Amino acid sequence: MMTTAKNRICLWYDGDAEEAARFYASTFPDSAVDAVHRAPADYPAGKRGDVLTVEFRVMGIFS
Repeated sequence: MMTTAKNRICLWYDGDAEEAARFYASTFPDSAVDAVHRAPADYPAGKRGDVLTVEFRVMGIFS
């Protein structure tokens, strides 16, 4: 039975968000990286392909 969490996970990383999400997903059951959103082009603070956001779930709770 799936229940809806009353809270959502929100973590901020300056650079290693994808690596951290994959670590959590490999550590806890019912966890996975659902999407990695990358910059489509260069921008003032970075370049094309940089990870902007990562959607993942830990123990069934979505970020």
